[in-house]
Amino acid sequence: MSLKVLNPNAEVVNKSHALHMNINAAKGLQDVLKTNLGPKGTIKMLVGGAGDIKLTKDGNTLLKEMQIQSPTAIMIARTAVAQDDTSGDGTTSTVIFIGELMKQSERYIDEGMHPRVLVDGFEIAKKATLQFLEKFKTPVVMGDEPDKEILKMVARTALRTKLYEALADQLTDIVVNAVLCIRKPEEAIDLFMVEIMHMRHKFDVDTRLVEGLVLDHGSRHPDMKRRAENCYILTLNVSLEYEKSEVNAGFFYSNAEQREAMVAAERRSVDDKVQKIIDLKNKVCSGSDSNFVIINQKGIDPPSLDILARAGIVALRRAKRRNMERLILACGGEAVNSVDDLTPDCLGWAGLVYEHVLGEEKYTFVENVKNPHSCTILIKGPNDHTIAQIKDAVRDGLRAVKNTIEDEAVVLGAGAFEVAARQYLVNEVKKTVKGVRKFC
Repeated sequence: MSLKVLNPNAEVVNKSHALHMNINAAKGLQDVLKTNLGPKGTIKMLVGGAGDIKLTKDGNTLLKEMQIQSPTAIMIARTAVAQDDTSGDGTTSTVIFIGELMKQSERYIDEGMHPRVLVDGFEIAKKATLQFLEKFKTPVVMGDEPDKEILKMVARTALRTKLYEALADQLTDIVVNAVLCIRKPEEAIDLFMVEIMHMRHKFDVDTRLVEGLVLDHGSRHPDMKRRAENCYILTLNVSLEYEKSEVNAGFFYSNAEQREAMVAAERRSVDDKVQKIIDLKNKVCSGSDSNFVIINQKGIDPPSLDILARAGIVALRRAKRRNMERLILACGGEAVNSVDDLTPDCLGWAGLVYEHVLGEEKYTFVENVKNPHSCTILIKGPNDHTIAQIKDAVRDGLRAVKNTIEDEAVVLGAGAFEVAARQYLVNEVKKTVKGVRKFC
């Protein structure tokens, strides 16, 4: 009655009805996702309100794209998404497992058992299962040189549940090599150092690993080289363009000569910076067939680009900050915030830098680098939903390999652990539990 006073539109149901509504929500979500479990699962087609189509087997993508109304089902979906954020996989398995627990609980509730007793039984089973997991898992010694075959088996298991077999096997090597590329001794693996780029071009089997960097823009001057070998890489965070003053200021001149002198003075500060870069290029490249490439996070104005082009320097501007971090890890050297103290030690190295034009878009490839700690997975596909499907699978594969290296253990798949845990709970744990909880 009090609820009706607070909100006349409130819907009031009794305890048993609410309980069965929650159980039915879990069972409904299970029925939707159970058909796409495993490598033989079906692909779901999601159609948006605007008519856009998405094909996927990834449970995480399905749960994010589906419009779920039931609060209980939303909570289950969030639990599964949290599982995906932590381990990179297992979303569908989590939803099916929760749905099956609710389905079995319904039998006991209909017989009059209190839900609190069921929850206590679940808690006992959870603790016993976690203890059994420590005995069941297979230790894998990684060390400085990890066993690539074990990592490939883990990656292949994750990828085959989301892609067809031939493509999954091809991506297995790419994913494993990408994680091993960014791995550093005594440091946590940072998967953000693996850049995932996509090109709507050719076929999905043309996806490849670039041990270097792929930038989604090219040079801005027509006279700059489109392909350069043996390149010194200068990573800059310096503005090479005229900037207005930060305070309001006025300049007054009485004749054209004074105006020209003012313009020349404004230009001189930028030209001096450019000249220092050219001096460094002449110092390191003289007497050899080496080239010089500038990748700048800030802008480079057209006059500066023209001067650099005449000096034989390839310059890229407005690079993304995340790419600047990856560039240093891939090519070596260090990021420079001032051109006043430029030395050859600031420079990185790449064996090949070239530009690839696809329609109206330009891509710059930085390859053949020495000892890279950053890389790029270049995903290709004929359409958007193929690319999105591969992206989701690659993301899960990277997480699976990362977890294996960090945990140094694997668990047998295909339901092997679930069957063994069930035998352990029934044959050993059940005998130690007293009271009605042993029947849960």
